[in-house]
Amino acid sequence: MKLRTCILVLLPAALNLAAWAGDIEGKVAGMKGKSVVYVDAIAGKTFPAPKDHPVMDQKGLMFAPHILVVQQGTTVEFLNSDTVQHNAFWTAINGDKKAGHNLGTWPKGEKRPFTFAKPGVAPVLCNVHPEMAGYIIVSPTPFFAETDDSGNYKIKDVPDGSYTVTAWHEGAKNLSKPVTVSGGGKADFTLTK
Repeated sequence: MKLRTCILVLLPAALNLAAWAGDIEGKVAGMKGKSVVYVDAIAGKTFPAPKDHPVMDQKGLMFAPHILVVQQGTTVEFLNSDTVQHNAFWTAINGDKKAGHNLGTWPKGEKRPFTFAKPGVAPVLCNVHPEMAGYIIVSPTPFFAETDDSGNYKIKDVPDGSYTVTAWHEGAKNLSKPVTVSGGGKADFTLTK
């Protein structure tokens, strides 16, 4: 009987908490191709590292995907699917050269893991094939999205509150703006070089 009463009391409270979140939607204009939009750091709030390890593959002398968005604390697996040796390195994250790293060179079929503890943008290169380039965008929160080909995005299940939202696009200046989520929020961006 006590368990049933506890469930009956807690269930409406849990459903109420779920209602205190919404989606941030909008459009990124001014640049062609995909952009990334993320909720910036939230003061006093930390998030557990994801258990999933996304893969950035080296295939056809390209990094695939070209842009990979992860939450801070995520371990990314770098895979070589080509028959030639590859390398993966970045000289800095958001201009911080101390956050640069070189994973070395390895043959086909091998993976090299790296945990991204610092938020920001890591331009990934291969010193064996200088024409190869990719980007890892490390969001300080789990609230991020890539745009579709038309520039539309939706960041799901953001708790109600006031935040700074940032838009990133390869070759463009980052743009940040405030947004308030109250069952939902909207933020449009026009990026420039």
